[in-house]
Amino acid sequence: MSDEPQYNQSYIRAKEQQAAAHRHADGKADSTDRLPPGQTKTSGFPILDLGIRPSLARYPQWILEISGSVRSPAQLTLLQLKQLEGEKITADFHCVTRWSRYDLHWKGIPFQKIIDYAEPSDSAQFVIFHSFDKYTANVPLGELLKPNVIVAYELEANQIPPEHGGPIRMIIPQLYGWKSAKFLTGIEFSEKDKPGFWEVRGYSNRAQPWIEERYSDD
Repeated sequence: MSDEPQYNQSYIRAKEQQAAAHRHADGKADSTDRLPPGQTKTSGFPILDLGIRPSLARYPQWILEISGSVRSPAQLTLLQLKQLEGEKITADFHCVTRWSRYDLHWKGIPFQKIIDYAEPSDSAQFVIFHSFDKYTANVPLGELLKPNVIVAYELEANQIPPEHGGPIRMIIPQLYGWKSAKFLTGIEFSEKDKPGFWEVRGYSNRAQPWIEERYSDD
């Protein structure tokens, strides 16, 4: 991992140690409560990242690449992305660090529209998200068909600031927040699963909050 950017290494080490300490921990029973087990509701929106963010000056030149097992690969500017016609959603956000924020207001492109645009092959079963800071997150394609999954470009009716993942980021409300990649630069449709940044460091591949899938069993 010597080719990694200059990440906040103390933050990464702390998360790796936490994952190692809780590996093989028993998950809790499924819950229909709005607040997942083990979470605490907050009125704030804590900021957690690897210590590398784009500047606002980069926003006008931003490119989102759609690649992999697709019939229509593309490189979209922010303007071209917005021309796919965004929708507003209200969604809760659940962080693996045990806080949850209710009713955040986002605007972005429903992921079904990205699928329609990209025309993935029938063999594409996973999506790998790529970020400005070289972060990656892997998600089964089926999860991205669920309600309120969007490629977001607005937060609370304003452009998403860098500290919250702008100019564009994923929002996947039904999974822990680390799957909702910030500073999104690439959407790769893949036939094979490719564990992402935190998954190879001991975090769960599935990341389901209501059964507390925080850490890997491997």
